[in-house]
Amino acid sequence: MLTRFLEYFKVRELRVRIFITIALLAAYRFGIYITTPGTNRHVMEKVLQEQSQGTFFGMFNLFSGGAFKNLSIFALGIMPYISASIIISLLVVVIKPLERMQKEEGEQGRQKITQYTRYGAVLLSVVQSIGISYYLESLKYYGETIQYVVSPDIDKWVFRFTTMVTLTGGAVLLMWLGEKITEFGVGNGISLIIFAGIIVNLPDAIIQTVVKVRQGKEGGLEPFDVITLLVIMAVVISFIVFFETAYRKLKVQYSKQRVGDAGGVIQESSVLPLKVNVSGVIPPIFASSLLMFPATLAGFSHNNIVGKIVAFFQFGTWGYDITYIVLIVFFTYFYTAIQFNSKDMAENLQKSGGAIPGARPGEETISYLDAVVNRLTFAAAIYLVAVSLLPAILIKYYEVPFYFGGTSLLIVVGVALDTINQMDSYVISGQYDSLSSNDSSTSKIRSRRYEG
Repeated sequence: MLTRFLEYFKVRELRVRIFITIALLAAYRFGIYITTPGTNRHVMEKVLQEQSQGTFFGMFNLFSGGAFKNLSIFALGIMPYISASIIISLLVVVIKPLERMQKEEGEQGRQKITQYTRYGAVLLSVVQSIGISYYLESLKYYGETIQYVVSPDIDKWVFRFTTMVTLTGGAVLLMWLGEKITEFGVGNGISLIIFAGIIVNLPDAIIQTVVKVRQGKEGGLEPFDVITLLVIMAVVISFIVFFETAYRKLKVQYSKQRVGDAGGVIQESSVLPLKVNVSGVIPPIFASSLLMFPATLAGFSHNNIVGKIVAFFQFGTWGYDITYIVLIVFFTYFYTAIQFNSKDMAENLQKSGGAIPGARPGEETISYLDAVVNRLTFAAAIYLVAVSLLPAILIKYYEVPFYFGGTSLLIVVGVALDTINQMDSYVISGQYDSLSSNDSSTSKIRSRRYEG
């Protein structure tokens, strides 16, 4: 493992990209500790300590990398951008001009779609930041004296405007950092920001677990429970690695005309690898992002109906679980449909002289590919649902921190695997370039010797 890690730093381009990624993630983590004006993060920490695991607080704080607990300028996290991506992706399917823009205008069309996503992220940031400002005004800690997250002496509209500008600016800056990591660094910047936010909170989660074990029955955890948790985590991680690296290999036959006196046709075979989980960690992230909207609405109103809606979608309730399952299944199929185009694949096979045994080129091949991908997507959806619902089980029976949940493990393992695969591709590319340059220099030496 160490040898493999050292190989990454031998390729100059990859080494530069790794350092850029680390620097940009460090800038993100530094921003976590810049507090929103007019708020008291120490009171906020006390308020959060009173909240049980698995509430909206725990989830929002998880995906913001601890920024919500610190009342940071990055408190919104990357969720507005992800939510905007969901909305734009749905609109591209529904609105034909957007679909034509994405397919027919090539790179320019995709850039326009990306720009619309940015505008949508800014709009959502404005709405969510105003909701959070209302919500923070209502928070107070009942200790020896009543302490407020937002001082009552501050003008409410000044605070709301300041919070809106600060949090929206933080969300835009975070979106920019994510895009720059993707462009100049290694891996997907948006996923890596969420990954970094989860990883840095793991030590604190481990400490909390150790404290619970020392407290014994009063803390809710005993040594046997910890062993059970470690076994569950090991099984889940192995399960995730298996599914994230699993492929369905379809046999493809190529017919080529024999060159020479013998003539005839040569039959060559190859395989077409289809990833089992094409959508990766996107469905749980998208589903979690959408389920944060009810809590945002709660900040605007104290109406009983709104309160019931928020309670229905509260983490750990049956309403939340059912909605979460439906959203994960939907986004698994939706994202797979966007990423995989059976018609284009069938046409490419036909152009290259390839055919799947038992399926005629054309519509029959398209139908066969659709059937295979639908079965794989169904398996992927079941896998994502099973892993993502793990937090509810662990929190209900073991009262462990949310960071140990299946969603967190899925994101951490999935993003780590994707990033490692990308770094491996750079290493292979570097070795190929080195080999090509060596061949070139050797041919030049031979040429000079011949000329001499």
